Amino acid sequence: MTQHQDRWGLPLGVGAYLLWGAMPLFFPLLRPAGALEIVANRVLWSLVFCVIVLAVVRQLGEFRDVLRSPRTLGTLSIAAVLIVVNWVVYVYAVLSDRVLDAALGYFINPIVTVLLGVLVLHERLRPVQWVALGFGVASVVVLSTGLGGLPWISLCLAVSFGLYGLVKNRVGRTVTALPGLAVETVVVAPFAIAYLVWLGDAGTFTGNGVGHALLLAASGVVTAMPLLLFGAAARRLPLSVIGMLQYLAPVLQFLVGLLVFGEHMPPARWAGFALVWAALALLTFDGIRQSRRSPRPGLD
Repeated sequence: MTQHQDRWGLPLGVGAYLLWGAMPLFFPLLRPAGALEIVANRVLWSLVFCVIVLAVVRQLGEFRDVLRSPRTLGTLSIAAVLIVVNWVVYVYAVLSDRVLDAALGYFINPIVTVLLGVLVLHERLRPVQWVALGFGVASVVVLSTGLGGLPWISLCLAVSFGLYGLVKNRVGRTVTALPGLAVETVVVAPFAIAYLVWLGDAGTFTGNGVGHALLLAASGVVTAMPLLLFGAAARRLPLSVIGMLQYLAPVLQFLVGLLVFGEHMPPARWAGFALVWAALALLTFDGIRQSRRSPRPGLD
C-alpha cells in the first residue's frame, strides 16, 4: 500500500459515512413527495448518475459483463429488492419524524449481521458475541414493552440491510461498488418507471418548480456518491478501521434526530439504545482482540 493510499483512505471513509449520516437532513427537502415517489426517483437518477460515471471511468464493460452473467444478475436482483425495501422504510422514517428509529436500526445492524452468520452461514460464536446478542434481544424487548409495540422501523432497516450485505457477500469482489449499484438500479428501474407513470399528475416532479425537480434528480448523486467514496476507502483501509467507521453514520443520524428535529427520547428509548450500545461495545472489543490474536498476513 502506498503512502498516497494511506493518506486518502481515512478522509474518503469518513466522507462516505458523513454523507450517510447527514441523509436525514436531505429527504425532508423533497416534500411534498412521499416515500415511494422519492425512492422511485432515487432509483432512476442513481442509474443515470452511475452510467455517466461508469462511462467516465471506463467501467461500462464491467457493467455489461454483469448484466450478461445470469448467476450474478440473479444475486444482484435479490440485493436490489432488499435495498429498495431498506430505502422505502428509511425515507418513510425520516418523513414521519422517526429518525431516531432509523438510527437505532443501523446501530442494530451489526448485531443482526452476527445473528445471520449463525442462522445462515452456521458460524460458531464466541462467548462475548453471545452476550452481545443477548443485549441486542434485551433492547428489543425493552423498547417493545416500554413504547407499546415492536420497533418495526428499526428491525426492518437492520434486517433488510443485514440481508443485503449477506447477498452482496455472495457476489464477492468480482463486482465493484459502482457497477453493482448500476445493475441493482437497472433491475428495479422498470418498477420505478411504472410507479411514476401510475402517479401521473399526482407526482410532484413537474408541478412544484425547477428547484424541487433538481432536488429529486440530486437524490441519485446523494445515493451514489457515498458508495463511491466508500468503495475507494475500502481498498485503502484495513477492515478493522472500516468496522469502526461504520458507527459514525448512525451516531450522526441519532444526533440529527435528537438535536435538529427534536424527537422525543422517553426513558424506555434511552434504555433500549443503551443496551444496543453496550452490545456494540462488546462486539467492537471482541473484534479488536481477535484481530490482534490473528497472525498478520505477509505482504506480496
